[in-house]
Amino acid sequence: MYEYYFMTKKMCVGYDRKPLIKEMEIALPKGEILSLIGPNGAGKSTVLKSIAGQLQLVGGSAYLGDEELGEMKPSELAQKMSVVLTQKVRAELKNCRDVVATGRYPYTGWFGILSKEDERIVDEVMELTHTAGIREQEFDKISDGQKQRVMLARAICQEPEIVVLDEPTSYLDIRYKLDFLSILEELREQKGLTVIMSLHELDLAKIVSDKILCLKGEYVERYGTPEEVFEPDFMERLFGLKEGGFLKNKKFSAYIRQICAQP
Repeated sequence: MYEYYFMTKKMCVGYDRKPLIKEMEIALPKGEILSLIGPNGAGKSTVLKSIAGQLQLVGGSAYLGDEELGEMKPSELAQKMSVVLTQKVRAELKNCRDVVATGRYPYTGWFGILSKEDERIVDEVMELTHTAGIREQEFDKISDGQKQRVMLARAICQEPEIVVLDEPTSYLDIRYKLDFLSILEELREQKGLTVIMSLHELDLAKIVSDKILCLKGEYVERYGTPEEVFEPDFMERLFGLKEGGFLKNKKFSAYIRQICAQP
């Protein structure tokens, strides 16, 4: 039995065979939540796209259990991993329920015909994610926040073992941010769901995460528990608040220190 469900060995990610971040070592047990944090442009989305197989690794390897991700068949990977990235999704003439239902396609075969059990799962997940009230609305005509919730519902509907999320709370108001993170924690507790996501909300990252990966520059700045990562001086350096010992943004520094002081 493998000790870690998701693991990387000297993983390098980037574009056109040029590494952006080098030699990443991640070890995540099944059912844990990993959040990527760091300034804009640090490579969080690149890491997530590489894990999801949308970008080829520049070097090293990544594993689900004892299987290397690059060696898994797309159909096999689709039944284990669901992905929600930040790019705009268009679904012309589809209502929201139709979009959520596409999360069942890895299980339906070539014709995409949903069984009664598939239909039940779709309805159950839409209730869980508070999207049932917009199920009949055309997906392309709802708000960005509503689209985000529908895509999250689609990911959960896939019944994955691991979900990869790029800024999943970016368009959500505070109620739905907390609702969604609560759903992730519930799925983690009940079904052992493993989560890898990027977050800009540092306070939420500290609350919900088992591990934090800090990105800035060519190498991982720090990887560990929230208690190990949320140290005021380090966080100020990570987000560029200090330059030559001079504190550039006292208000944001106060915000960082407040988060670090929270239990």
